Amino acid sequence: LAMGYGGTGEGMAHTLGKSGDNGVDGVINQDPLGVDQVYIQAKRYAEGANISSSNIRDFFGALNLKKAQKGIFITTSDFTPSAVQTAKDLGMRIVLINGKELAKLMLRYNIGSRDEQVIYLKRIDEEFFEG
Repeated sequence: LAMGYGGTGEGMAHTLGKSGDNGVDGVINQDPLGVDQVYIQAKRYAEGANISSSNIRDFFGALNLKKAQKGIFITTSDFTPSAVQTAKDLGMRIVLINGKELAKLMLRYNIGSRDEQVIYLKRIDEEFFEG
């Protein structure tokens, strides 16, 4: 939600992510009524422990159970080439976000980050000296 999904407002997103969540960790409502939803799967894996095509197929199955049209699979590691291909081949809109892309999004939307140093660049306003 904080990264530009679902607008603003209470109830626009909620986490599931418990035992028995049927392979879905969260839901983002893209409209106030919850008609258009994006389902989230998140895996916190160590570097090198990449998401496989079977993980993508499991998420696809979970999306089908929810009758969902869109999903986002987020990992702190990366996706194997076969996982990327599987996501493309399944024909459902599944966006893959790896650890590097996640870090970029976190910095872009100020999630879990803070400004360390702000630098201001100034230039002369040439119009100031005219007429």
